[in-house]
Amino acid sequence: MSSGARNLNGGSVVAGDGKSRQFIMAGLTLGLLLASLDQTVVGTSLPKIVGDLGGLDRFSWLFSAYMLAATIMIPMAGKMSDRYGRRPVFLLGMVFFLSGSALSGLAQDMNQLIIFRFFQGFGGGAMFPVAVATVADLYAPSERGKMQGALGAVFALASIIGPFVGGWIVDNIDWRWVFYVNLPFGAAAIVVTSVKFPRVDVDAREPVDYLGIALLTAALSAGLLITFWGGTTYDWASIEILSLGAACVLLSVAFIYVETTAPDPMLPLSLFREPVFALSSLSLMVMVMGLLGIVAFLPLFLQAVIGISATYSGELLVPLMLTSMLGAIVSGLMLKKTGYKIWILGGPLITALGLYLLSTLHSGSDTLEAVAYLLIAGLGLGFTMANYVVAGQNVVSKEMMGVASSTLTLFRTLGGTIGVTVLGVVVNRRFSAELSGNMPTGWEGLESQDMSTLGNLLLSAEGAAFPPEVIEGIRTALSESITFTFLVSAFVVLGAFAVTTLIKNVPLKSREEQEDERRSAGIPDMADGGIHE
Repeated sequence: MSSGARNLNGGSVVAGDGKSRQFIMAGLTLGLLLASLDQTVVGTSLPKIVGDLGGLDRFSWLFSAYMLAATIMIPMAGKMSDRYGRRPVFLLGMVFFLSGSALSGLAQDMNQLIIFRFFQGFGGGAMFPVAVATVADLYAPSERGKMQGALGAVFALASIIGPFVGGWIVDNIDWRWVFYVNLPFGAAAIVVTSVKFPRVDVDAREPVDYLGIALLTAALSAGLLITFWGGTTYDWASIEILSLGAACVLLSVAFIYVETTAPDPMLPLSLFREPVFALSSLSLMVMVMGLLGIVAFLPLFLQAVIGISATYSGELLVPLMLTSMLGAIVSGLMLKKTGYKIWILGGPLITALGLYLLSTLHSGSDTLEAVAYLLIAGLGLGFTMANYVVAGQNVVSKEMMGVASSTLTLFRTLGGTIGVTVLGVVVNRRFSAELSGNMPTGWEGLESQDMSTLGNLLLSAEGAAFPPEVIEGIRTALSESITFTFLVSAFVVLGAFAVTTLIKNVPLKSREEQEDERRSAGIPDMADGGIHE
């Protein structure tokens, strides 16, 4: 048996009877819903948290700490689940997440809360890739689309209800219950996964790639800190950002070298020799990079340019998530008949159309226009995200399914982080150019040219102190810069389409083919024990 291969005497993880698999999926879904909600409910709690704990200058780290920890954990969790089984890694992730939740609710100052959010991030980062890999264990590729689509719908649902749940808790109970509410539901998820989650015996004879883990962690940390600090805490040309950039490059090169020599590498580079997997990972990353233009900048546009309230602007993102859920479910149900290629080709084109239409909005646009365009963009999103994962998993051997799933998840996460950073630079530079061209001649009364600062000026009473032509100049500059960014996002998504055209349409494996593959790899088939069909 190869290094790290699993002896499934304790239970097969390929498939089982319908009720057992549904029970396992219920536990996975509940855990993922909690982790997904935790990224959205905190935002509406920030005013109360800052008012209670102070530390306004550090509040952004409530998000950054979670994201940093989750991103670091994602590749480790996938690899460890291949070596030691999905069950212990998922349960350990739940324990970290719930411990971080309980401690966050008990935090007495902002520094403590940031540290405890870091613990939560470790847990969330462990659960996501293991859940994706477990779906691949339980369902053959020909059956997998609808389940991966269901997991995608969980993320969309969390984005829709998270702000409302957080707002209700803060208004009616206390901000600490934003974290405490995770505990009973998380305990239920642990019970479900402890009872029915497939048990796996392992034969991991090769040493753990600790050096690879350390190098990848350091490289990811340096890269993420660039996105967190660049252009805000430090100037892009500052010695701090340049040093982090150099460190990220050097650490990445060292990591790649180590992975070529490690007996059981943290991230087997052989994965990227498979064109379908490599191209699916790249397409997924580019697709998410483009989509962040909507999530990051549309609320400010709706509030400051069109004049919608903050609450209503948040609600207008719901159509994006609803059609994303619809697209994921529909494509998942039809995947067995159609294959994945039609969806991952059509999805980027539909999303790019929605982004282009959003770029035509202006101060006189009606909210129904924005809703219609968001419906289009969301549908394309739903068609693609889960199906890139299915395409990548379909060409990967079973013994590498965990690390493959975590790599796809990592590329998606990095796409979001890079997208926010790059599009943020684009929109701010465009705003500076538009501002200089739209301000009244000779006006020099603006102390700042920061887009967020001046955008908030349009929303506050302080704006009344400025001449109407100045306010209109700021509004026009804001409108032109954000809609330009939507247009850039459309071209980025078309880049994902261009990459996708190179992805070969490999037929999805049936359950019988997957069983044959398992036996050829020395992994016992379902008749040897476990959850039976």
